[in-house]
Amino acid sequence: MRIAMLTNNYKPFIGGVPISVERLSESLRKLGHEVTVFAPEADGCGDDKFVVRYKILYQQSEKGLVIGQCFDKRIEQCFKERRFDVIHVHHPVLMGQTALYLGKKYGIPVAYTYHTRYEEYLHYFRLYREMDAGFYPLNRAAGYVKKRVVPRCMETFTNQCDLIFAPTGMMKDYLVKQGTRTRISVLPTGLDDSAFERNTERSGQIRAQYLRHGDTWLFATTARLEKEKNLEFLLRGIARLKERAETCFRIMIIGDGTERQNLERLSKQLGIEDQVVFTGKLPNDQVRHYLNAADAFLFASKSETQGIVLLEAMAAGCPVTAVKASGVSDVVKHGVNGYMTEEDENAWAETIEQMMAEKSLYQALSQEAQRTAEGYRANGIAKLAEHQYYKMIERKEEVEYEGMGKSMFMPSILRIFKTA
Repeated sequence: MRIAMLTNNYKPFIGGVPISVERLSESLRKLGHEVTVFAPEADGCGDDKFVVRYKILYQQSEKGLVIGQCFDKRIEQCFKERRFDVIHVHHPVLMGQTALYLGKKYGIPVAYTYHTRYEEYLHYFRLYREMDAGFYPLNRAAGYVKKRVVPRCMETFTNQCDLIFAPTGMMKDYLVKQGTRTRISVLPTGLDDSAFERNTERSGQIRAQYLRHGDTWLFATTARLEKEKNLEFLLRGIARLKERAETCFRIMIIGDGTERQNLERLSKQLGIEDQVVFTGKLPNDQVRHYLNAADAFLFASKSETQGIVLLEAMAAGCPVTAVKASGVSDVVKHGVNGYMTEEDENAWAETIEQMMAEKSLYQALSQEAQRTAEGYRANGIAKLAEHQYYKMIERKEEVEYEGMGKSMFMPSILRIFKTA
């Protein structure tokens, strides 16, 4: 097959969607398919024969916000030159509209992956923030946008596609409740084989770097340092853990973002600046060494559609303690490969303390975490996508054949009535 992957952001930007697009594309190529990624221009991206870059109108690099020229002539020129069999788009706006346009014009079925709960990211827009913080009726209007307008827009878009990929079963159910009638298939983001590889020397160096004399536990979390990642809760939970735990620990917060200074300030206010290490943003190929150096993974985000970082941590043998939310419930099995709690700092800290206190429990959780991650290897996920692509093409051809039959049949009926 010739597959067109359309995305609003891509490497070198580090984020869940770029990682998902890259892993799926590379795995599909290994299966023998031709995959072309259409992505916005970016400094330092270099030439890639598998990527077609289109122009940018506006961007905020630190937030990963990119507004591309979604009808750049280079995109359609490529569609004219290559006869694509499938379009797989990863955003409903901008490139989402391009995908629908090209799919209709060239008769190509369109698949869409629901990566993001957009209603949880409205705070990025200044107008929404001001409305939400304002008095009635502005705050009520903001609530209406979040609860009604955004879901309705998603419903409209998904019902124009030929296939929807949901990263988890929970997200599939969510889309159905929101009004999506298009066929939905569950397709998680896969893990590269490198996620399971270990460099004991490198991870040992990291462990020695961040553990102080007397520390016995090293935790990690990976996130963009932004509001929706709920990192203030995580820091307050760490403060509770410090009060409860007898053993000493540290946590590496891996990532960067606009909230970093606020989070550093909060860690000092909570008296946990000695326990918290902000590593900053790391190259993708280095993150696994930090996860391998850690004993467990701590997570607080409630806005994930799929917890890719949770699976990456599990591949490194890290049990997960997380706040119960979408993207978590489909991966974390409470008391088996980690823990889920309500958004309660004491309950969250208590489960971590319990794991730290019982060595045999920790070892069992670690083993089950690795076993869970094994089921998400990228090559297996790519085969699922391949199967769904073929079924989507077949359904598209059947619909076109039925439509052709009706268009040939109706004039005959009309002629019969005219001559009667």
